[in-house]
Amino acid sequence: MPTYLSPGVYMEEVSSGSKPIEGVGTVDTNGSKTVSPTESTSYRVIAKGPGGSQDAVARVTVTEPPPPPVAETPSLSDEQWWAQNVQDIYFDYDSYSIRPDAQQAIAKTAQALAQKPNLSFSVEGHCDSRGSTEYNIVLGDERARAVKEALVAAGVNASRVQTTSFGKEKPFCSEETEACWQQNRRGHFTLRK
Repeated sequence: MPTYLSPGVYMEEVSSGSKPIEGVGTVDTNGSKTVSPTESTSYRVIAKGPGGSQDAVARVTVTEPPPPPVAETPSLSDEQWWAQNVQDIYFDYDSYSIRPDAQQAIAKTAQALAQKPNLSFSVEGHCDSRGSTEYNIVLGDERARAVKEALVAAGVNASRVQTTSFGKEKPFCSEETEACWQQNRRGHFTLRK
């Protein structure tokens, strides 16, 4: 026997007093059923009556929730950024020529400095302990200027760069070995505030 839901619309009863709805299952003739699809789904309902039948489609659209907010990486201080991106340039004994391996470090440093055009810095020329103080001050100055010129050639604005020489007066290593002397023969970058 049909159950009338409204004039002309009814669901046919089955023995349990309810009617299955495609994709939902059994729903009481006077009831409702909550659905929680995991993907967008269309449900089809058919109402039959003396005047014919009527189809209806109900679409439940499921959207994925937005991803959880990405925790922002704390921005680095200028000093932290400097330590990660700027490399010292090393020299051969009694030389201020930029070595081939140092050319790569110059290019990488210039590329990094292009990201921070507001930073000014110094290039310090350092030498190993061999030779006179006066000689090493001049050699350190030549090393600092060679590094500056290479950076300018790579696109760094010359007004950002100061040079100074410490010669052999501020060693990074104090042993009298070739490995230590190599550490002291450098163009060292310092961030200016």
